[in-house]
Amino acid sequence: MSRFARLLFVTALLCAAASMAPKAQEPGGRGGGQGRGRGQVALPDGPGKEIVSTACVTCHGANLIAVAAGYDRQGWRDLVSTMVRLPDEQMNTVAQYLATHFPAKPGRAPKLLPGDVQISFKEWVVPTLGQRSRDPIQLANTMIYWTGQFGSLIGELNPATGRMREFKLAADVRPHSIIADASGQIWYMGNGNGTVGRIDPVTGQTTAVYRMNVPNATDPHSGVFDRKGTLWFTLQQSNMIGRLVPSTGDLKLVTLATQNARPYGIRIDSKGAPWVAYNGSNKIATLDPITMTVREFVTPVPETRIRRLALLSDDTVFYADNGRGSLGRLDPKTGVMKEWVSPSGPASNPYAIEVIDDIVWYNESNQRPDALVRFDPRTETFQSWAIPSGYGIVRNMSVSPDGNLLIHQSSSNRIGLVTIPKTARK
Repeated sequence: MSRFARLLFVTALLCAAASMAPKAQEPGGRGGGQGRGRGQVALPDGPGKEIVSTACVTCHGANLIAVAAGYDRQGWRDLVSTMVRLPDEQMNTVAQYLATHFPAKPGRAPKLLPGDVQISFKEWVVPTLGQRSRDPIQLANTMIYWTGQFGSLIGELNPATGRMREFKLAADVRPHSIIADASGQIWYMGNGNGTVGRIDPVTGQTTAVYRMNVPNATDPHSGVFDRKGTLWFTLQQSNMIGRLVPSTGDLKLVTLATQNARPYGIRIDSKGAPWVAYNGSNKIATLDPITMTVREFVTPVPETRIRRLALLSDDTVFYADNGRGSLGRLDPKTGVMKEWVSPSGPASNPYAIEVIDDIVWYNESNQRPDALVRFDPRTETFQSWAIPSGYGIVRNMSVSPDGNLLIHQSSSNRIGLVTIPKTARK
């Protein structure tokens, strides 16, 4: 078998899981598909085109390369190396080809604001390349778990040793997010096959699967447990919100009155009420946890699109306006909203968001590198940092048991831990 034939064979194996994956979102967090056969751009001629056509376009469309931010030779090499394994000579050729024809685009560097807070980043590349690692969480025993959406797997990381394991799920599950219950069991949102499931983190075995009981409920998205152990979750494309009581198996779904609301991120306030971000409309919703009656708050600007939200200790809602490059605040008692333009401006696409000790943390997903932003609600001041491997977008964040921040880079298959000194959290 020739060297190039071996490359074709290895690439086919690497892309087997991706061939079953749903249409991904474009870099920068925008919706829109990247289907392999539709609207494809033509790769320019030049040394390396054949390898890129095989090693890259087999798994995703060439249009994804064209709309990417673009990088220099080393940047492309770093990014491609987390997606496919190529011999060093071919990797150099690919990196040079991509840097020549798809260089860094102007205006994508983040505007980084200085400040007194010092943080540190640590990142790990996950074992299965091209899996679209995302949504890490950490248990009380310090073990970190993530979901590999395109690889249909759940991963485990020991941050002290760097040792990783991966637990394969059924190929059609394609878990979008994971969450842990009070006992430390891991629950996944089966975005690909309309299921919610539970795995034992010790054995990696699936111990429960719940299928949606409504035919058009197809895509569990993001989930959260309330203090009673009830699981609440969104179904973005199905335009629904779900409630599952694991102890009884009782599952109830409600369809939102707002068409194409595309419910996305979800959190629980101190009273046990879910709050939901709308990615398809300029609204934020809250639900009565008993009746599941939906109350909506309309943001002032119709173009607002909110991926995720987070809550302060007094239940004040902060949200990441992905559509307009703003950080927003909603007073749930009065309905009054206030917004601040994100440091990198209206096109920065704020995405994931979290609160630690009433300090807001979020990312600017359209910048290269991806920027992590800190906002102090009391002083209304920002500070920001470039994420070291900021190629691949932070799509969700979570707080570790000791008050640090878990992030990821989904396109470059990295899981990250941001250490925040205790003196800097308030």
